[in-house]
Amino acid sequence: MSEIEHIAPLFPQKAQRMELNSFGKVLIVDDDEGVLFAAKMLLKKYAQEIIIESNPKKIPFLVTNNAFDVILLDMNYGNDITSGKEGFYWLNEILSINPKAIVILITAYGDVEMAVQALKVGATDFVLKPWQNEKLIATLSAASKLSRSYKKVSELTTINQSFASQFNDATPQMIGKSKAMKAVLSAIEKVGATDVNVLILGENGTGKELVAKALHQKSNRNSKPFVAVDMGALSENLFESELFGHKKGAFTDAKEDRIGRFEIANLGTLFLDEIGNLSMPMQAKLLTAIQKKEIVKMGTNTSISTDIRLICATNIATTELSNQSTFRQDLLYRINTVEIKLPPLRERDEDIEMLAAYFVDYYAKKYHKINMELNKQAIEVLRHYPWPGNVREMQHAIERAIIMSDGSLLTDVDFFFLRQKPMSKTGLLEKKSFNLDEMEKSMIENVITNQAGNISKAAKELGLTRAALYRRLEKHVI
Repeated sequence: MSEIEHIAPLFPQKAQRMELNSFGKVLIVDDDEGVLFAAKMLLKKYAQEIIIESNPKKIPFLVTNNAFDVILLDMNYGNDITSGKEGFYWLNEILSINPKAIVILITAYGDVEMAVQALKVGATDFVLKPWQNEKLIATLSAASKLSRSYKKVSELTTINQSFASQFNDATPQMIGKSKAMKAVLSAIEKVGATDVNVLILGENGTGKELVAKALHQKSNRNSKPFVAVDMGALSENLFESELFGHKKGAFTDAKEDRIGRFEIANLGTLFLDEIGNLSMPMQAKLLTAIQKKEIVKMGTNTSISTDIRLICATNIATTELSNQSTFRQDLLYRINTVEIKLPPLRERDEDIEMLAAYFVDYYAKKYHKINMELNKQAIEVLRHYPWPGNVREMQHAIERAIIMSDGSLLTDVDFFFLRQKPMSKTGLLEKKSFNLDEMEKSMIENVITNQAGNISKAAKELGLTRAALYRRLEKHVI
């Protein structure tokens, strides 16, 4: 009986009960065209996709550009039909590209010693030709389950990292007794338990992510992930991969499967910060995902249902977004069922002392400095400084003061770097000198302050590269 005749009989009854497409994407490599065809006919009912290849030299390209659930690899090619050396060579090539690849070796001349050696090298299993149909199907079924378990572990690891980032985050509590903050806290209480989409408005550094986390904690989804994405940091190329995920080989640098943020946040909350920075094509893709409540990973045609609570944030006023031709109105309607506006710190005079005390306590514990406190002069400096970087700037200013302080009492002297930067009504630093170096230094300090110390954003505002800005920081000893 030939190998093809052996494969051709009808599938055994037990195999027929196997779930359709349960094998996922399968690659079969064998230099016998007849075996390839017959194997494909046998397995196609149970695989989502089968790729067959008779030339083993194409293996690196295929494995690099595809995400195979199972690979069936012949041990012998060409004239070398008994040693299995070529099979071991290509097994090593596959595992060097994808260490988690599920590879089943096949040979007509296998023995126990070769099987053990193959398993030690990294093969998942080993079958002999001519094979029994039921045995081959059962082997692939077990291998595909192992492949799925690997992917599940990878996804759970990603989700656990998301959870860990929540609990390790040093973001402060929501603190404030001012009228403006009481309004924010009241809105959180009313909206938190619902599932409506929320748009948080506020300047940089006012605590928009903190509000998003508070809404998540008040919701029925608080035991599920809270996933934050800085949309301003996403390029066109990374947008789909970051939000929707991709399959290995979907694009040049897609070396492995990636689970997207929508999928990680499923049943939980997805927070999209700086949403006003999205380009029109990115807005269209986001709107589709929100409307359909499903995503499609890059490199696939399969839709994945998602159930998320969406919270967005921007430092651009909604009236400005509405008047811009660069932001879709239908997307704006989707994301702002409820708006929560965060006040800048300069409008929260009553809260400054409370916030400062909180940060002093937090960083004193962090840096093991006992009984740190602020004197009246220090508090006055903090109260009269305009805080262009808002709460985030205050947080960094107090951290710096505590690190540099030699005593346990923080005075106005410890905040000299704030008093050196008086602000005009226009928000620009007041400088009477027209010396070019001094003006350049003043401009750089002003922009860095306005960007709350974010070098990348400061460089962009100044029209410089990060490297060029760093050179100027070194030049002016900033």
